[in-house]
Amino acid sequence: MVTVVRANSLCVVIYVNDHRPAHVHVFGESEAKINLLEPGGSPDLIWADAMRRSDVRRVLRLVAEQQALPLKHGERMHDRVDQGPDRRRPSARPSRTTA
Repeated sequence: MVTVVRANSLCVVIYVNDHRPAHVHVFGESEAKINLLEPGGSPDLIWADAMRRSDVRRVLRLVAEQQALPLKHGERMHDRVDQGPDRRRPSARPSRTTA
């Protein structure tokens, strides 16, 4: 789990091995799951557990303001997971060969 944003009593996280589409989990007094890439471009609530409507609005506003950061982190993590251990990009460091 990677924390990408902390604000007030809220913590926005991405789970390292989580699935697509791009989304975040927001923790505070309760929890919400927010989709980052809705067709209109703004974040959309997937679900909220025991969260007041005013808190849902606050969470959506926070994620919308900080949307670029979780997207950047999420894409980086998902790229690594999608590539798997055998399909990673080659290292920039030259390999040593023994003759």
